[in-house]
Amino acid sequence: MKNIEQYLPHRPPFLFVDDVVIEGDAIRATHAFSAEDWFFKGHFPSYPIVPGVLLVESMAQAGGVGAKLMGVYPKSLFMFAKIKEARFKQPVRPGDVFTMEISNLRASSVVLHQRGIGKVGNTVVVEAEWMSIASGVPE
Repeated sequence: MKNIEQYLPHRPPFLFVDDVVIEGDAIRATHAFSAEDWFFKGHFPSYPIVPGVLLVESMAQAGGVGAKLMGVYPKSLFMFAKIKEARFKQPVRPGDVFTMEISNLRASSVVLHQRGIGKVGNTVVVEAEWMSIASGVPE
């Protein structure tokens, strides 16, 4: 699916989703991290890796797009309320294609509770669970 920006308020350089598809109950998404991404210059210059918090952000962005494709529209802008059980298993490096599989645990116009697994190739690099709530700020 193209036109990700019609489903998210995020814009470059803070947009971390390239493609989203719905397969049954699963949200599948990808993002290719470029060596030119702004954060690699300082995280870490001699061994650049994607900050773990941006991996969770990527999954949450993809989950937000997927929820909308499944018919869940927030009353206002969804924002993180809780991140739990985030486990980082391997680093993600410049040039890696990050694939995500997200599932909805609870999805309404007020609360979006999701779980995701992120991979590079066949290797699981992150697992996380998060909750977002409608903020009252218009999207």
